[in-house]
Amino acid sequence: KCRTGPLDIVFVIDSSRSVRPFEFETMRQFMMDIIGSLDVGPNATRVGVIQYSSQVQNIFSLKTFFTRADMEKAINSIVPLAQGTMTGLAIQYAMNVAFTTQEGARPLHKKIPRIAIIVTDGRPQDRVTEVATQARNAGIEIYAVGIQRADMNSLRAMASPPLEEHVFLVESFELIQQFGKQFQDKLCGVDMCVEQEHGCQHSCVSTPGSFYCECNPSYRLNVDGKTCSPIDACADGRHGCQHQCVSAHGSYSCRCRAGYYLNQDKRSCTMIDYCSFGNHSCQHECVSIPNGHYCRCRSGFTLQPDSRSCRANDLCNGVDHGCEFKCVSTEGSYRCVCPEGQQLQADGKACSKCGAGHVDLVMVIDGSKSVRPQNFELVKQFVNRIVDLLEVSPHGTRVGLVQYSSRVRTEFPLNKYHSADEIKKAVMEVEYMEKGTMTGLALKHMVEHSFSELEGARPLSHNVPRIGLVFTDGRSQDDISEWSRRAKESGIVMFAVGVGKAVEEELKAIASEPVEQHFSYSADFTTMTHLVENFKLNICPEEGKGETEIRSPCECEALVQFQTNTVAILQSLTEKNILWARSLAQMTARLEDLEKQIANKK
Repeated sequence: KCRTGPLDIVFVIDSSRSVRPFEFETMRQFMMDIIGSLDVGPNATRVGVIQYSSQVQNIFSLKTFFTRADMEKAINSIVPLAQGTMTGLAIQYAMNVAFTTQEGARPLHKKIPRIAIIVTDGRPQDRVTEVATQARNAGIEIYAVGIQRADMNSLRAMASPPLEEHVFLVESFELIQQFGKQFQDKLCGVDMCVEQEHGCQHSCVSTPGSFYCECNPSYRLNVDGKTCSPIDACADGRHGCQHQCVSAHGSYSCRCRAGYYLNQDKRSCTMIDYCSFGNHSCQHECVSIPNGHYCRCRSGFTLQPDSRSCRANDLCNGVDHGCEFKCVSTEGSYRCVCPEGQQLQADGKACSKCGAGHVDLVMVIDGSKSVRPQNFELVKQFVNRIVDLLEVSPHGTRVGLVQYSSRVRTEFPLNKYHSADEIKKAVMEVEYMEKGTMTGLALKHMVEHSFSELEGARPLSHNVPRIGLVFTDGRSQDDISEWSRRAKESGIVMFAVGVGKAVEEELKAIASEPVEQHFSYSADFTTMTHLVENFKLNICPEEGKGETEIRSPCECEALVQFQTNTVAILQSLTEKNILWARSLAQMTARLEDLEKQIANKK
């Protein structure tokens, strides 16, 4: 057996018509004799066999078999091709296919020799010089074995240097078995790890004419190529430990900080719930923290000096209750009330406001690469400010959201959420798409899908206004004219909002008539707050007749404005009445003095 280290060997066997059947049998035996001298296995020498004539056939690759018995069985089953002699084609196949890692060759950095043994009996019918040079430059060591009629010049053109060690010419097929024994010695060579002082700290691996050092598992070879150092398994940052990574013996384990325990995945940590021990004595709520806990009172209560008990507060005087009109304290809590004629909203704080009545609103936002992640967060905040204007409910305003770039994605349809809080939460969870700006495709999606009854749009017979708001920051990469027109023809009132490099002509093409009321522009994402007010004014329109402004008492801020004006007028009248009363009293007093003076004179 060879005493050298592992090899990757591929036999390239000529099975052209010039090789007679009994001659091919001697080539079979040659291969099996060589394999018999090798230590084969997945971590030892790997062997592959290909045969060629006018074409190339893979018999088995370097990853197919790892026992001599399996290899010999496959070699005995070879059926010669019996055609031409395309040796150059066979070398190219060996280089491009047989010696690839996909076919079982070990990576080049492992320094395992790649050896091709070409056995042929004739002159190649194609060019071999150039392709053989490429194969040698790719790290393949080529042995050229010619039998009987082989061309010596072709053998020399194929083989690796030095030629006297890589070119062999056997006079007849009968002598190939005897040659095989000599070739084994040439291939195996001497065990350099035994013959000289290698200096390897852990282990030495012999190769033909040389050697290299290897380290034990959990160690890496140092730059000197001989000594080894322990591998810090935590250093590459791929350990996945949530808190701390501890390296040991080439592996690692995860460890949690004090106050936490390691989960079953052996990576993530969970804080110890000290409140679950049942000995906290908190009157209301217990809150766990690392290495302990503390007591917390419910809203409307204050924690007492004992840090456990709670006492009720007058929350209207003690906290920022947020009531729009008036706060009424109750035991341990409070409630908000609204003026007569207004209703408390779902948040329990605001009073009824204009909104847009009952509308179906679909917002189509640009998620292209030019927007950038930080600006996309501002876009989501812009969307939520618009939602704050609306009275969202299943029977009131419905809201849907679509994002587009090079493709279009419905983030949520009109019938998905039924409150402003649900919508705002879903908006903040939207993920940025990036890529292109296909505004026309987004308009098509909005018309065909977003305003369908299947996705929550109310039937046209219900006369619920349909509003589409398109937000973009640049020029569309497709045509927008057709689907802008179709959207408006289908009864959708279109608003266009542009920022940065948005094209005014495209915004106006999208917007409904009158265009000036249905499109807005801001030069920068950080200064687009005023666009919300523009949108608010246009979905809560004031109705004008002649020169007299007529505002419905239930629209927009009309009611609040009316109340403000009325209070101001009453205050003015009251102040005038007070001044008049004071003047009258002064005049009466003076008249009484004059009457007394006249009476005294008489």
